[in-house]
Amino acid sequence: MDVNGKSSQEMESIRVMQQMELISNHAERSNEIRMKIQSDIDSFNVLYSEYSKYTQRLQNAKSQRMNSTSDLPEIESKLIQEKELHKEQLKAKSLSLNNSICVYINKLNELTNLISPVQNYIIDNSLIQWKRQQQLAGNGYKYMKDIDVIQTWCEKLCDLIWITRSQIKEADRFRVNLSRYFELPKSCEIINTLLNMTTQYLSSLVTSTFVIITQPPQVLKTNTRFLAEVRLLIGGKLNIHKTAPLVKVSIVNESQVNQIIRRNKPYGESCGELLNCIGKMEYHPVRRHFSTNFRNMQLKKIKRTEKKGTDSVMDEKFSILFSSTFFIGNELQFEVWNLSLPVVVIVHGNQDPHAWATVVWDNAFSKLGRVPFNVPDKVPWRNVAETINMKFSAATGRSLSEDSLIFLAEKAFRMQNVDFNQMILSWSQFCKEPLPQRSFTFWEWFYSVMKLTKEHLKGPWTDGAIMGFIRKSDAEEILTRYTTGTFLLRFSDSELGGLTVAWTASNDVFSLQPFSAKDLSIRNLADRLFDLPYLTKLYPNIDKDMAFGKYYTQSSNNSTPVTNNGYVKPLLVTHVPGWSGSSTNGQGMNSYPNTPQDHMSHENSLGNYSVKDASVYSEPDNNITAFGNYSLEMDFSSSLNDMPQLDGAFF
Repeated sequence: MDVNGKSSQEMESIRVMQQMELISNHAERSNEIRMKIQSDIDSFNVLYSEYSKYTQRLQNAKSQRMNSTSDLPEIESKLIQEKELHKEQLKAKSLSLNNSICVYINKLNELTNLISPVQNYIIDNSLIQWKRQQQLAGNGYKYMKDIDVIQTWCEKLCDLIWITRSQIKEADRFRVNLSRYFELPKSCEIINTLLNMTTQYLSSLVTSTFVIITQPPQVLKTNTRFLAEVRLLIGGKLNIHKTAPLVKVSIVNESQVNQIIRRNKPYGESCGELLNCIGKMEYHPVRRHFSTNFRNMQLKKIKRTEKKGTDSVMDEKFSILFSSTFFIGNELQFEVWNLSLPVVVIVHGNQDPHAWATVVWDNAFSKLGRVPFNVPDKVPWRNVAETINMKFSAATGRSLSEDSLIFLAEKAFRMQNVDFNQMILSWSQFCKEPLPQRSFTFWEWFYSVMKLTKEHLKGPWTDGAIMGFIRKSDAEEILTRYTTGTFLLRFSDSELGGLTVAWTASNDVFSLQPFSAKDLSIRNLADRLFDLPYLTKLYPNIDKDMAFGKYYTQSSNNSTPVTNNGYVKPLLVTHVPGWSGSSTNGQGMNSYPNTPQDHMSHENSLGNYSVKDASVYSEPDNNITAFGNYSLEMDFSSSLNDMPQLDGAFF
């Protein structure tokens, strides 16, 4: 798809450049007409000067004849002939110039009309698409248009508009200079119309190409530094970069955004305090970038609007406003501004999940030209599935399977065995309503799983070693058909951000208490699986070492590793009380089978090593069968004191 995307962009670039080459050729032809007109005007001025001389000489001759007794008929007659000859030549020249200027104005009209569709395509199509793709990139979209290619188009277009505008002004100069000799009907009106059109084109190009290259973070935490970059795509043209304008930044709420858009101009609106929010635009000639990088902006305070109903602070959207003023020569001034993608302001990390729900929903389902920041309250599940798949894939490196998406649909809709593609999911179901018999929402569960996978499970997930999205009952049904020691990895339904191991032994299926992000930061997943020798085959029949061996932590050659301060460094290993490796007799349980089922994880410090105890685990029963949570029925009655003693080997 990268290749196809690149090919498509290359073809688009070729088409745009061909259109601008057509405009450029037209401008060259009209310039040739302009040069011919200028030459004809010069000739006309010379001829008119000669005509004026003969007129003056004839007047002088008549004056001399009236004041003298001598007769000068021959001289006057000759002067009259010369004057009439020049007069006829002037008439012919005037007619020719009139026709040439009419042709020239028509050519300029054609040239101006050729510019319009190309500019509309670049600004209203390509640049809008890039902005939309930039918004989708917040959800993980990868195939973005190249803004530098669009900049090249804009620069070329800017040159063509300026050339056209200059030629129109030349036509107006011709009209003014020749108006003392003869009239050019309607030329003034047409020229002024064309001049206004090109000025409007230029204004639209300048204001539309003031773009935000690096968007501020869409989940913005107060008192935290953040980055942003704005660029004027045509800043290297028309000497704009020589003025070094300032860019001012403020944060605005939804009401203020609507006011700015309605009047098409900001008036210093702000609803918060930003630090380091003024920057000077600088030109980088090698890259042709006329931009400002804000590297240390920080939101100190925010003024929120009054909440209604069930709205929370994580539902409220803001925008970062960038504004500046540019000058082109001494005649044109442009006030430009741009609004960032919607931003959700938080003050604590625990607000992240809901804030990201607001951002992801807005990025995915907002419409072009919407009233800020309106977004549909209900959308088809197929669109939601595409969105969360894109987000999960970008975060973790592998897309969700069709089965995984069905699992997520069942969880989101709280039902099974229906065609979810025809169903509509509401914002409330997505991130407001808790899942049945849970204290968290669908999005909170999904976000925690995505975060866990991104931070601790990315390698195995990308390899396909983690099934993840499967109900407990389905996992048990699958594993009962496989030999002892077969296991799979699934995300816990009952705990946020938990990964559990389900394995088969003694014709039964067991589940390990879920590993949390904290657990996996202490000892990674591969090492924990290595610690459990009775887990031998990853479902369906992949040797455990083959699946996870490359992620094992390499052990030190020293039998007793000593740190710089002389202490012996302990090593944590995962241990399930009542389970061991070689002494399982093929059953998975050792000679102390009655290990308490609900024993919680803890660490034992034994001599110069530590053991991380895990427990066989059963998720709380859920009456909603869509989630397939069934309790394990195991008779473990002994206490922790019945555990076998470990020898003194260093792990």
